[in-house]
Amino acid sequence: MPKPTIDKGKCKGCFTCVGICPVEVFAKDGKKAKIAKPNECIGCRACEVQCPQGAIKVED
Repeated sequence: MPKPTIDKGKCKGCFTCVGICPVEVFAKDGKKAKIAKPNECIGCRACEVQCPQGAIKVED
């Protein structure tokens, strides 16, 4: 099962992940993104590829 993680130190709150995720795994949490539904991740890695700060990793 894929497991997304966010490095809060790298996250700048652009919310690209929130908009790009096809299954809405991410959500806004104040000025940073958070993983709202980790079990919904399908492992497409769109968030990992599109994050401008490289703050997201998806592990299998």
